[in-house]
Order: sequence, then structure tokens, then C-alpha cells
Amino acid sequence: MPHPLDSFFAPASIALIGASRDHEKIPGRLLSMLRKNDYPGKIYPVNPNYADIDGLACYKSIAEIGAPIDLAVIVIPARAVLPALEQCAVAGVKNAVIISSGFAEEGGASAAMQDAIAALAGRTGMRISGPNAEGFFSQVQRVAATFSPAVDVKPGVVPLVATHKRIGIVAQSGGIGFAYYHRARAIGIAVSYVVSAGNESDLGAGEFLDYLVQDTSTDVILLFIEGIRDVDKFLAAARRAAEARKPVIVTKVGRSGAGQRAAASHTASMAGWSAAYDAVFAKYGFIVSNDLDEALTIAALLASNPLPKGDRVAVVTVSGGAGIWGADAVALQGLQVPELSETIQAGIRMLMPSYGTAGNPIDVTAQGVTSGGLQKSVDLLSASDEVDAVLIVLSLSSEVRKPFDEAELTPVLAAQKKPVAFYSYTVPSDFARRELAKSGVVVLSGLTHVGVALRRLVDYAKFNLPKPADETRLPVRDLSAHLKPQAWSEADSKTLLRAAGIALPDEVLVTDKAGLDEAVARVGFPLVMKIQSPDIAHKSEVGGVRVNITTKGEVFLAFEALLDNARTQRPDAAIQGVLVGPMAKKGVEIIVGTMMDQTFGPMVMVGLGGVTTELFRDVVYRPAPVGAEEAGAMLAGLKAAPLLNGFRGAAKADVTAMAQLIADVSVLAARHAQEIAEIELNPVLVHPEGQGVTIVDALVVGRK
Repeated sequence: MPHPLDSFFAPASIALIGASRDHEKIPGRLLSMLRKNDYPGKIYPVNPNYADIDGLACYKSIAEIGAPIDLAVIVIPARAVLPALEQCAVAGVKNAVIISSGFAEEGGASAAMQDAIAALAGRTGMRISGPNAEGFFSQVQRVAATFSPAVDVKPGVVPLVATHKRIGIVAQSGGIGFAYYHRARAIGIAVSYVVSAGNESDLGAGEFLDYLVQDTSTDVILLFIEGIRDVDKFLAAARRAAEARKPVIVTKVGRSGAGQRAAASHTASMAGWSAAYDAVFAKYGFIVSNDLDEALTIAALLASNPLPKGDRVAVVTVSGGAGIWGADAVALQGLQVPELSETIQAGIRMLMPSYGTAGNPIDVTAQGVTSGGLQKSVDLLSASDEVDAVLIVLSLSSEVRKPFDEAELTPVLAAQKKPVAFYSYTVPSDFARRELAKSGVVVLSGLTHVGVALRRLVDYAKFNLPKPADETRLPVRDLSAHLKPQAWSEADSKTLLRAAGIALPDEVLVTDKAGLDEAVARVGFPLVMKIQSPDIAHKSEVGGVRVNITTKGEVFLAFEALLDNARTQRPDAAIQGVLVGPMAKKGVEIIVGTMMDQTFGPMVMVGLGGVTTELFRDVVYRPAPVGAEEAGAMLAGLKAAPLLNGFRGAAKADVTAMAQLIADVSVLAARHAQEIAEIELNPVLVHPEGQGVTIVDALVVGRK
């Protein structure tokens, strides 16, 4: 089915506005790159200063061409860009890439020029990439609409290609996007597209991601992002990638304070809240990598291997020490390096000298290369159901000797039974890379990256897109009477939550001593008493909490003490009274919260709760709303998850009830995103299985 960006990425004709004869300058390099990469369509240079450029007729304006134009590549001074785009629109140009800089990244009047470009795109329907972009490269269609030297073609050099599958690259930094391409090309990973999004006046990372998701020539996607502007399109594309099981590897920069400042100035967009991005990535199964070489290692394994069925790795080497190092690298990522069965070991021992080892890691020794033991060990392990992946650790520095025979290795790897990774502890020679590439091998040279990559493949293989939240479970209710104040006390917050359908303990707000007897009779002993004020968020810090009260005398004394403490420490606070409630049964303390992210909207968070929440920061975020199944996965993702599963003989906690509470709160937050900024339930006590949960404290914050 045709995609709206087909004519962008595979244009039948290109106009170069600002073309030049000088190949040392960007306008001249653009024309040179198109021709060197054998662009098959028509090229129309546009520059009033030339009659012809490099044998091509040059036009004074786009209007002079008089032929259909699919793509205009614009590289002229910033203030001339908008008039040029207007001329393109009149001429019926479908798409444009603006290489020119000097727009929103500079602020002020320059930002206003970018706004005008966006308005023109909306008004005319022309699709525009940039400004401040490095263009794009379509390997399949041979469209090098970029000045990047990474796509330069050297005469007589045969490209190294090891993978049949291709990776597509979308980057909000043109330099990094083409760096991915340059490094991928150097190790033999085939590439479909590289696109630099620039300032995204019109086309953004979300639409480019969408194109690569549906593109049949793209098998793995690499993203480099600073911030997302076309959020809805990005999320829709992310869901489609997850549904199609097309892997997306993402690097998000701007996580530090300094990084955020740089991101804002470079792309004129807010970098966003890092945790929210990670939550979105996790929801849709994106593989997060914060290192360029690591990301490419993951991409290399995905482009040349099937997904593993489990986490058991066999390490095969020709050097004992290197094999141990390889085993450590995968074990440090939580992968298993199991001792092989005696049957398998006996088979491997027959392939190596007596001083080799067959347990795992498997050292066939240097002699195993020449004797064929290395190849036969790989054959045996590829067929075995005792391991799920094989890591081969060896030296590939030789310019003349091959450790594998192509005719023997190719069918084993082509069978795609399990991942087989190749790591060279010496600098791999071009000879070795090219010989192994014939069998579909990408030679890797970062052992830690290989360990991480195998871990990510195992995790991705287990990923399933969560089911949507069941929003009908929490009935839609009129909460307008409870949503008026922007600041709520605990009592106000709990009243709102009860009205929304969230189950809470029966509690009584007492405003004077006369109401204490009735409150005690209703709640019963033992009980808890807490000062209530919308101005006091942390009650324990002002001596505003009394727990485990068992007599009426204690009740009356506590009432006076709580009021006195609050008035002394917070004399300006509006005191509502004292909340009297039952003392909750013991349970695992969990925190549930929601908050608004400026990019993605409402988020839900779950973590280890109580007073240690901020100390350990053991939390997991997801975009709200979530279903109970996804909420359960969030709980399972906590480092403290064993506490819920019967740690050291304790009773297994009621995870089902806790997951449902998380789901309900997330639905409430998403449903009332315009009125509610935050919800915090801390702690929630998770009781033994079948006994439910108790919300001990709650706070809701309204949006300003």
C-alpha cells in the first residue's frame, strides 16, 4: 500500500535550490553526492548565477523548470528560504528538505521564520523536512539527498555487506545519524535509509519512524532522539512497530541538565523528562542503548540472527583466557553459561586436543581452528537444545588465514536456529571481515557491547505488547464537585478517590473534641490520627501523626497534641481537623503515583513505598492508563519484587489486588488529565494473597 512519504524517499525528480559548481561547499557536495550514488531520476540545479553546472542545465528559479518535481533540496541563506518554498508550492513541488540553518535553533525572529515554514506546510500540503537538517540517504533507491561525506563513493572500493536484513536510521542529529551509517557500513550491516530530522518544522521523528515501520526493506530501526514533537504520530508508529515485531533501538540524549540545555539549543525543543521517555520505550518494547557502538552491536545481531528462545549461552574460543572473559561478559548481564551435559562434552572433546576444555566456556585451542574442531563445535552447539545462543571468541587479525570455511559455515548460520555472535579480541582484518561476511557474519569488536546485545535480544524475544487498559472497570462519575481546589488535604484527596470508585478504609474527619466519641465508635481500636490541612503535605514532619492508639484517653490527648503541633510549626496553615482511621494490618509498602509529563501527558509510577521511597528510588513508570496485566509487569520490574513474592518464607502478597489498584488509579489520572496534576498513594500496604490492599495515605494535586 502506498505511503504518503514514498515520493519523499523515492523521488523521480529533484530540484537543488542553491546548487553550486564548488564541490568543496555544501551546495556543490549535494549535487556531487547525488551523482556519485547513481541517482536514477532527473536532477534540476536552480541558481540564477549559472547557466549550467557539471553538464546539467541550471535554472534561475523553480518556476522555470516546467516539469513535475517530487523533491526540492534547499540550501540558501535562511531569509531566502520561505520565498523559495512559496515558489515551490506554486510549482506543485511535493516535498522539500531544508538544509539551511539559522531558524528556531537561534531563537527570536529566526524562530518566527520557522513557524512560517510550518504554516506554509499546513496550508499547501507540501511535506517539509528541516530546516537545519543534513538531508537523507536512501540506499535502496540510491537517493543521496545529503552533503554528508559518509555517503561518498570511492572508485574501485567494493562495499562490505554481511547482512541480508537492513537497518533504517532516524536521527534528530544529522551528524550522529550518518555516524551510525558510517560505522554500520564499516562492519557490514546493510542500511535501508538514513534520515536527519533537523528542526522538524513539519515532518518529525514520528512520521519518519512510521515510514520505516511499514517499509519492507527495513528490518531493524535505529532512533537517535533529543525530544519528540509529533507525539501522537510517534506513539502510533511505536505501537505499529510493536505489533509488527519490528525491533526499534533507541538512544535518547538530553538526560542530564547540561544535555537538556544543549538539546534545547540544538533542536529548539524541550528534551523532556527522561523517565517518561523510558516509560514509553518500555511500553512499546524499544531497546534502549546509550552508546553508539553498543546500539550498532545490538543492530548487527538483530540483522544477522534469529531471536533466542532462552538465556543460555555457550562460549566457544581458541584462547582459554578469552573464553573466560567472554563467559564473564554474558554472565554479568544475567545470562546463563551452563555446564554442558556429558554427552555434548564428549562430542566436543573428540574435536580438540587433550588440553582443551569442553564444559562451557569451550576452549578448542588454536589447534581447533586448523583441525576443524572450531567449526564442528559450532555445528554441534547450533543443533543442541542445551543452549539458546553461541558466542564465538577468537582472533581475526590474519590477512591470509580463515578460521572457517564458507561452505561449512554458511548453511549452519543460514538455518537461523539460534543467534551466533562473533567477537574478535584482536583488531579484525579487512580480509577476515569480508570472508566471514560471505556467510552472513558481522564481526564484532566490543566484548561488553556483545554481552549487552545478547541480553537485549533475550529481553526483546520475551516482549509482548500489553493489552489496553479496561477503562470500563472504573465507572465514569461526575467528580466536578471534588475537583475545584488545586490543593487538597489527605481527607479531601480520599474523598475524591472514593467518589471515583477507589476503595479506601472508613475514616472520619473530626473538627472538634465533640466528634471524637462517634469517630472512635465507628472506626474502632487500634486507630490512627492525622492532622489535616491542604497546606501540610508531609504531616510527620510537623508531628502531625499518631499511630496505634488503643484507648479513649489517648485519643483525646492525641487530638490536642496534633492541633498544637500544627499551629506551632505551621501557624499560617489552614487546619481542617484530624482524620481518624483504623490501624492497617501489616503488608508490603508500595507507592503508587501519577504525574503529568509535558511531552507524553499522564504517567503512572509504582515503587517500593514508605519513608524509604526517595532513598532507594526503586520505581517503574508507564504512560497512563495501564491495564492490570501491564501493572503487574510494572510490579515485577521492581528490584523489590521478591518482597511481594514470598521473600524468605513470608506469605506471598496480593499482587493481583495491587495491580488492579494501579490500573484504576492510572485510568482516573488519564480520564481527568485536565484537572489532576498528581496523585500519590504512599504507602499502600499489600497484604497476603487474597486479603487485598490498604491505602494508608493519599494526596491529589490539581492542575494550575
